[in-house]
Amino acid sequence: MNKIAIAKEVISKVSYTTIASISADAEPWNTPVLFATDEQYNFFWTSAVETQHSENIRQNPKVFLVVYDTSVPEGFSHGVYIQANAVELGDSDEIQHAAELVYARKNKTPRTADEFLEDAPRRMYKAVPERVWINMPVEPQTNPLGSREEITLV
Repeated sequence: MNKIAIAKEVISKVSYTTIASISADAEPWNTPVLFATDEQYNFFWTSAVETQHSENIRQNPKVFLVVYDTSVPEGFSHGVYIQANAVELGDSDEIQHAAELVYARKNKTPRTADEFLEDAPRRMYKAVPERVWINMPVEPQTNPLGSREEITLV
């Protein structure tokens, strides 16, 4: 299987990504979220407005996502690393589309866009990848440290 196919398989198999963001004081923050992607491999998730990563994204859209398959033995796993720009969605149609993707991943009926607007406690977010890498499994005899290679998902 080629690297792009492996990355797409990891993204479809793993339900959570970690999102690294930076506060206004340049403090790092990392949090896991359940995510979904569209055909262009934009990432969507919902989070409470008051969470640290939500606040960080409003101040600085640059994020780093990691989707890592931990279901296999050490040395055989793949991780997908994504440098992206994230945004809190404000358009009802885009929110509804994102909600359909995210809630399908949860096997639940999607909430309406109105539940992510105005005074609602949660928002829908979108991260648009700028660069993507995949790690290659470790081969102790030839490459004990493994490697990370840049790929294009779309």
